[in-house]
Formats: sequence, structure tokens, C-alpha cells
Amino acid sequence: MISILILTLNEASNIKACLDSVSWSDDVFVLDSGSSDATAEISRSAGATVVTRPFDNWASHQNWAVANIPFRHKWVFYLDADERMTPELAAEIRQIAADSGETRKGFYCGRINYFMGRPITRCYPPVPILRFFQPGHIRYERLVNPVAIIDGPAGSLSHRFLHYNFSKGLTEWFDKHNKYSLAEAIEAIKILDRDSESPSLFSGDAALRRVALKNAALRMPCRPFVKFIYLYFWRRGLFDGAPGLTYCLLQSIYEYLIDLKIREIRLNRSGIPL
Repeated sequence: MISILILTLNEASNIKACLDSVSWSDDVFVLDSGSSDATAEISRSAGATVVTRPFDNWASHQNWAVANIPFRHKWVFYLDADERMTPELAAEIRQIAADSGETRKGFYCGRINYFMGRPITRCYPPVPILRFFQPGHIRYERLVNPVAIIDGPAGSLSHRFLHYNFSKGLTEWFDKHNKYSLAEAIEAIKILDRDSESPSLFSGDAALRRVALKNAALRMPCRPFVKFIYLYFWRRGLFDGAPGLTYCLLQSIYEYLIDLKIREIRLNRSGIPL
């Protein structure tokens, strides 16, 4: 009674394990962005339906998926290829889908994040994101790290999925976040120039409160340093050992890239070369 959506681009090293974790579903769609490796072939051999669409940006891509993919079932769970469904989470969402009296249109789900062979539980928090939903009641906003806007009441799942964000190594992580930082800078400029309304810090939606806090932090000085202090000391990343220290440093580098690209965009607007 649940369809599965998986987004891919050159995920041959990840996709089989992801598909194996949802092998109980009879309706699995892989939305591929034109992989040059064996992602599509592996997906088809596992019984998934592969749909190909060129990637433009995250919100547009995901909005297209929920509007155009012919899901067989009322409920959809969305995974990235570096994520894994757990048996406990699968049992929980199947129970919800089987409840004919369920009025909620979506559910937030946390993650168990892995780095350097171990779960990172403090500095890499399991921020809930909307992953289980009815397609007709959801839309996405933002170019990167999209925010799901749900039309109707939402709930929270008790169990989490597994996330292997560094499964392709640090080089791939740096390449990906170099691109993400530009999209984040573009979004930040919208907020800083007041072209985009920010959600309220007092919103009843936890995800929207997080966006509002993130938007407010854009005006904070020394953001990369503050991000490191927040993750390593306030979130107690120091208790995650060497992986925790490395992750906190990576996140501060990422914030620094965003700040540099905000500065670059503004200089370019003024006709000043970087």
C-alpha cells in the first residue's frame, strides 16, 4: 500500500542496497537524472520503474516527481540512494497506510547519520524531514535542501531511516557541496534583499521554524566559526570523537563557501571583479 520514490544520479554504488531495503514494496520508482553509470540497469534488474528527467533544481525536480509519476498507491515514501529503509520504519509506515481513518497527509521522519563507520548522533542531528506523504498534498520550495510544504495536518514517525551521506567519499562530498553552496548563496541573497518572505520563528511546523532560524542566522557575523562552536560544543560534537570533529570542520567550511559566494554575487552585481 506504499509507493517508493528514489532520486538518483550516478548511484551505481548505492542503489542496490537502497532498493533491497524497500523490496517489500510493489511500486518503486527511480527518478534518474541521466546517469552515465549502471544506476538505471541495476534499478530495472531489481524490479524498479526508471523514469528519466534532466535535473534543474531540487524543488522543481521533486515537484515534477510528485505531480507526474503515476504512483500506484495513496502513500509515498521518498529516499535518496544513499539512504536505507529499516524493517521497523517499514512496519510503522505500513500500519499508517492501512489505517482508513488516518487524516494526516504527511509525516516527518528522522535519520540515523553515519560517518567514518559509525553513527554520528550529536553534531550530526537527526533533523526530521517530510518523507512520507500523499503526493497531492505536498510541494517543495528552495533550490537546494528543499523545504516540503504540506497541505493538511502532519505527524511524526517514531523510527528513522539510515543515511550514508559520505558513501562516495570526501571528494564527492566537496564537489557536491561546492555546487550546493552556490544555490544556498542565491537563496540567501533573496532573504537578505528581502525579496523572499521568511517563515515565522513561532511557526507550528518544526521544519519551517528551522528555516526561519537559518534565515535569521544569515545576518550573524562570523557564521562559519559560530557554526563550528554550535555543533562541536553546544551540540556536543566533541563526544562523537574524531568523526565528530571532522564533520564539524566540514560544516564550517561549507558555511564559509556560502559566505564567499554571497560576497561574489554582490560584487558581480556591482561590476567589481572578485
